[in-house]
Amino acid sequence: MADPNASSEYNASKIVVLEGTKGIRKRPAMYIGSTGSYGVLHLLFEVLDNAVDEALAGYAKNINIRLLEDQTGDIAEVSDDGRGIPVDIMPNYGKSALEVIMTTLHKGAKFSNDVYKISGGLHGVGLTVVNALSEYTIVHVFKNGKEYVQEFAKGEPKGPLQELGNTDKTGTIVKFKPDPEIFPNPRFDSEMLKERLLYTSFLNPGLRIRFVDERFNSHEEIEYYSEKGIEDMLSYINKDKQPLTSIIKEQKQEKGITLTYALQYTNTYDEHLESFVNNIRTEEGGTHVIGFRSGLSRAILNYMSKNGKDTSKVTGEDIREGLTAVISLLLPNPEFEGQTKEKLGNTEIKTFVETSVYSTLSRYLEEHPQDAKAIVEKVLLAMNARESAKKARELARKRSLFENAVLPGKLADCIEDDPDKAELFIVEGESAGGSSKQGRDKQTQAILPLRGKILNVEKATEEKIFSSAELNTIVTALGTGIKETFNPDKVRYKKIIIMSDADVDGSHIQTLLLTFFYRFMRRLIELGYIYIAQPPLYRVSKGKQTYYCYSDEQLNERLKELGNDAEVQRYKGLGEMNPEQLWETTMNPEKRVLKQVTIRDAERANELFEILMGLDVQQRRKFLEEHAAEVLNLDI
Repeated sequence: MADPNASSEYNASKIVVLEGTKGIRKRPAMYIGSTGSYGVLHLLFEVLDNAVDEALAGYAKNINIRLLEDQTGDIAEVSDDGRGIPVDIMPNYGKSALEVIMTTLHKGAKFSNDVYKISGGLHGVGLTVVNALSEYTIVHVFKNGKEYVQEFAKGEPKGPLQELGNTDKTGTIVKFKPDPEIFPNPRFDSEMLKERLLYTSFLNPGLRIRFVDERFNSHEEIEYYSEKGIEDMLSYINKDKQPLTSIIKEQKQEKGITLTYALQYTNTYDEHLESFVNNIRTEEGGTHVIGFRSGLSRAILNYMSKNGKDTSKVTGEDIREGLTAVISLLLPNPEFEGQTKEKLGNTEIKTFVETSVYSTLSRYLEEHPQDAKAIVEKVLLAMNARESAKKARELARKRSLFENAVLPGKLADCIEDDPDKAELFIVEGESAGGSSKQGRDKQTQAILPLRGKILNVEKATEEKIFSSAELNTIVTALGTGIKETFNPDKVRYKKIIIMSDADVDGSHIQTLLLTFFYRFMRRLIELGYIYIAQPPLYRVSKGKQTYYCYSDEQLNERLKELGNDAEVQRYKGLGEMNPEQLWETTMNPEKRVLKQVTIRDAERANELFEILMGLDVQQRRKFLEEHAAEVLNLDI
């Protein structure tokens, strides 16, 4: 029904024009994806990419990133020794080029190939967006023997460009503070930043990147530098894996396009492919990835056929099992999908990459029979394992395990059938399962208790995985199916909460479940549906006062208030809490603490899963020995 109070007039007077950077501040997610933690980092990446473009153009050899903080948020400073942003006056604007760049969308030197043959920043919006979404931005330019500076506040200039004096340096320094009015938590995730800097150094051999973090009353300093480029990157990715072949690498240049790739097979069961275009990670792949996979499959299938192997049942998935590959493409006019540049769309690139990979790999297989033999054996092993798993899945379907319309008996379902409102608690142990069933909100909260630890899918074959009763129960409860039948749109709960004891066994169960979700239902993590409950570690009471503490820091603060004569109970398991306590501390949406599981740092998660849950015992022992001193709580 139409709103009777709304005006029926729709004319020119109703059109709102947001001038300058106001539109960016009004709809920031259009430009940086979100205003969450990744959005904050995206601002820094935009500035970093501009500095890297100077390195790609052959002018910058050093980039420095420094993180600072004040009472309301973090501050970033990025400097390079490139040519410096132009500061001369643009006649059509009557302003310096610097001011136009900082305050006007869709402008810059990257729309033509005169200044930057290759560039990651193509839309002319990067620095404008950073400026618009920052509480303040200060830009120093060293150019033509002079130092210049201009300051901005929330996208607007605080004054004109100023000349500070003479200098023998060249380059640019951009210092900015993400605006707390835009970002609820204006902090930079240093781990994600370090990963980006590491990969940037791999993609730009010879470029020296220095990172300094002066936040949290500390000083951390790291230098990133690579001589061999993506070959170093591939070695870094595979450092905890057992290689089956040497590193196969190639670089090809044609019509201003440079393709560089490296690949290697290991004893793992998954494909790990990293792709980049003009130093920008293309997380969703694109035509260069399609071309790479097609060329790889053609070369290996052709070699197998020539050597008498039956390839009728071999799939691309079989060919890529255990493959680690890095693809870096530099081209003048990439067609990205969206400002966040996660997928390449240039159609002509597919043929270019496919032809190169097919030619290089075909020659390599003929010249390196030992590596060729290892690859063929790996492919055939993967094919046979997949066929066995397929039979197991078919058997599972016949037994109505994974696609059974009847929900598992141990599941205490909720009344709500809207996935947006429904929650599933996967609970460790029958005892805690009983308490949580009694303490829950039956309208929106479902409980699925687990008996013991689930199967470690990192070590198990798919045939064994599909025969696991506990995993069958989880998949059936979620309603998504698995592997070929997996459909995240069918999920019955959009909050899937792992609730385990706050001890070593509980952490192990969390890791097993996350390993399963990561390997077989990764999309649920990407959609933000997976959470970890944070039960309290302590119950503190004095007289009639009772408090719950979720960390040692909280406990110490509470004891300062109550005195050391307060009674402290250390919870080692969920079963120690009665239903009312479990609801109050861990399940009540108004008071509980949940940790959302994200996939942004997939490489770190992947590496940890492989070390802790994989087949390499020596590597796991080494990791535990190196990190044993970091353990804060160990239950024996």
